[in-house]
Order: sequence, then C-alpha cells, then structure tokens
Amino acid sequence: MNKVLKKILIKTKKAIFSQKIGNNTSKFKGEGYDFVELREYEDGEDIRKIDWVISAKMQKPFVKVFLAQRELDINIVPILGGSVHFGTSRLKQEVISEVCAIIGYSSCAQGDTYSSFIGNESVELQTKKTKKLITVDAMVENIFNYKVIGKRVDYTAITNQLFQKIRTKSIIFLIGDFFNTEDLNLKLLAKKHEVIAVIIRDRFEEHPSAMGSVNFTDPQTFQKYDGVLNSTLIKKYEANIYKNDEKLYENFKSSGVEFIKIYTDENILVKMIKLFQ
Repeated sequence: MNKVLKKILIKTKKAIFSQKIGNNTSKFKGEGYDFVELREYEDGEDIRKIDWVISAKMQKPFVKVFLAQRELDINIVPILGGSVHFGTSRLKQEVISEVCAIIGYSSCAQGDTYSSFIGNESVELQTKKTKKLITVDAMVENIFNYKVIGKRVDYTAITNQLFQKIRTKSIIFLIGDFFNTEDLNLKLLAKKHEVIAVIIRDRFEEHPSAMGSVNFTDPQTFQKYDGVLNSTLIKKYEANIYKNDEKLYENFKSSGVEFIKIYTDENILVKMIKLFQ
C-alpha cells in the first residue's frame, strides 16, 4: 500500500474513533421524537399524523412534524475527472481520498450504512451498502489510485444516474473541484435526498502567480497551452473562476444544497468537523 495512503487511513481512523463527530440526525423529517413544526394536513397524508386537539381548535386538520432520529443512509460520491490530478502542496485527488475516509469511518463509528460511487463520465458503484469498517480502507484505496487522467466530468449523467440508483432517502456527499458546472442541476436530486457538496480546490488554481513562459497540459482534455502567464492573463482567468463559483454557489443555494470549500493546504479533519456540526 502507498505510504501516503497508509498515513491517511491510519491518521483518519484514529481521529474519528477518538472523537465522535456529528450526530445521528438529518434534515429529513419523519417519525421520531424531536418536534419540528406544526403544519396543515395535506391530501394523501396518513391521517394518523393528525393532531386532533390542535385541529379542533383551529377548525382545520393539522399534523405534527418530527425530526427523524434513525439510522442514516450515507452515499459517498467522489467526482474524479482529470482536473483533480493537480495540487501544489497535495494533489486534489489525495485530499478527496481523505475526505471520503473521514465520511466512511464516521458512518461506521455511528452505526450508519454507507455506499460509495465514483462519478465522472457516468456513475460507477464502488461499495455496496455496508457498515463494515474494512470496506472503508478498500474504498479509499480505489479512490486514491483511480486513473483520472483523461476523464471528463458529465454532471448531468452523474445526477441522473444517482437519482435512479439511490432509491431510498439518503445523505449524498458530492466531493470534487466543481469547475465548468454549467450543466450541474441538483434540484431534483436534492428534493429526494439531502445533498452536501464538498468543494476541493488548490489555492494556486484560483489565484495563480505570474510565471513568465509556461507549458501547461490539461489533464482532463489534454489541451496544451504554450505562452506567457502574466498579470493580464491572470486577471482574466480569475474573473472566469469568480463567475463560475458565483453561479455554482447560487446553484447550491437555490437547490437547498449545503456546501463547504476545502483547500489542499488546510487541515481536512478540522474543516469536516465544522461541516458535521
């Protein structure tokens, strides 16, 4: 096993099992113990949910809604296109592997089931629904060693296939760099599931430094750039990144998707704990 991968697994497992992060609740509403709200009865709902005392007072049927306290279904979906084969301090693919390890170990620690997929041009099931700790190691190793060079990301295919493959209400973690997201539409998926996006970026790709003459090859499309990386080009590039992210964040917010950004030089576990809290 690769030394870097082994370090990720040992460090992450030790951190997760020495402190319980997160709790066994979600935004899903169902039969549980924690009262959330009182609302009007809707046609087709189970009449057993009606609060008859309140309904009598209000002269119309009302139901109590509770926060579900139950075993969660977790789905881990790293988005592995060629662009994640980049990083100044660490490759984005390595960071994605660590994020997936944190989610996987956390699921096992809390007794929740998890499944995992790999998404790019399509969605490939990697780990069937399980609670076994040993499968986390295998999942992370596959992600860490996955050949991303030349892989393109088709967000439409990813979201459509996840909607078809994941039939029961779940929490879906989408982990990737989220560039070129014009075709990303999470509204339908987020209506059925709780979707959380983890954006993995390297600071240099958002704010590059002037380097003079350069020779770059896109690891996703193999397009080459031979030229000068100067301040004028950088300003234009940064404006495009800002525009991409502005639309991306609005997309997440309008779809009800929670999101967090993690840079390759940050403490991954600390950022993920903030997300779980």
